[in-house]
Amino acid sequence: MQTVLQAAAMVPLSIPSPSWSGFDIPLPWGTLRIHAYALCILAGIIIGLWLTSARWKRRGAPEGSLWDIAIWAIPFGIIGGRLYHVFSSPDAYFGPGFDGTGDLSLIPQIQRGGLGIWGAVLLGAVGAWIGCRRAGVKLTAFLDAAAPGLLLAQAIGRWGNWFNQELFGAPTTLPWGLQIDPANANFPAGMPADTLFHPTFLYEFLWNVLGIAIMLLLDRKFNFRRGRLFWLYAMYYTLGRVWIEALRIDDAEQISLFGITTRLNVWTSIFVFVVALAIFLVLGRGGRPQPDTPYLPGRKPESTPAKDEASVTSVTSHDVDPSVSDSGSRGNLPDNQSDPGHVDEPQDAAGDSAKDSTSKAESESAATAARKAPGSSLEVDDTK
Repeated sequence: MQTVLQAAAMVPLSIPSPSWSGFDIPLPWGTLRIHAYALCILAGIIIGLWLTSARWKRRGAPEGSLWDIAIWAIPFGIIGGRLYHVFSSPDAYFGPGFDGTGDLSLIPQIQRGGLGIWGAVLLGAVGAWIGCRRAGVKLTAFLDAAAPGLLLAQAIGRWGNWFNQELFGAPTTLPWGLQIDPANANFPAGMPADTLFHPTFLYEFLWNVLGIAIMLLLDRKFNFRRGRLFWLYAMYYTLGRVWIEALRIDDAEQISLFGITTRLNVWTSIFVFVVALAIFLVLGRGGRPQPDTPYLPGRKPESTPAKDEASVTSVTSHDVDPSVSDSGSRGNLPDNQSDPGHVDEPQDAAGDSAKDSTSKAESESAATAARKAPGSSLEVDDTK
């Protein structure tokens, strides 16, 4: 028991921030800085695409269409996320009150951090729409398949805030409080160096992982279609984002509505939640939808005939011996329609003579006789 208590006492009652935030790659003309934040975003995209690929394939989507969509959606999403961040936190880029004292060159430097999820989703959906049209699939079908993967990508990407020591919450005395380097530019001025902060990156990571499990279970039970799973994702994420965003103390645009002044992202989350809830309910008014095709009308590939049907057609059309068919049909004719110059004899005799023929000439002669008068004896004139 004493050993357990000593081990518990050695466990730190806080979360340390990493001192490592990236590495440099030497180049002939200098160095290339690889930021940990960018690696987290990249890892989130890759793992999110993996989950989306598995779900997209199960929905019967055309092979390779995911990459046709992703090549449009990902760049659009990154650009949209950056533009929203600049819009929601303009002081660093345009100066306080847009007084022109900011640094516009920071706008494209996404490796420093700063991607707004709402801009990423909005503009990313535009890119996904372009890719879906080119691939011949429905945007709603793709969004339903991608919703859990999108939330997974966000969960992993949030760890980039930990490496950058940014976007943390208010001071806390909780044992999982986050340590921030006092020398870091993001450390709040005037606070003691040992101050701990709410690890909002960790809260959002755990919230998103829980949401992924919930969405997968609900989708398995209700088989959401027509974009309903995507709107469920929007509701779930914004519900968590409201309280997580309210904990943060970093600089952000403040908006006053209904006598309440709070961060722009809080109002945006509330607005998106209300819209997503309304659309989710409207789409569900028709009852539980039946599984549908992911293809756009007229873009579904035509099915090919079965091989066994083709082989049967081939046999019935080409493999029948014409002489046998001809003989069989003529054998059914009345005697008065047969050749009057021939003398009838039993069919068994004619069959025996045909079977006993061994030479090529005799085979040809028997076949000729059979075509002229089936069931008759061979004429002398035919052999000359």
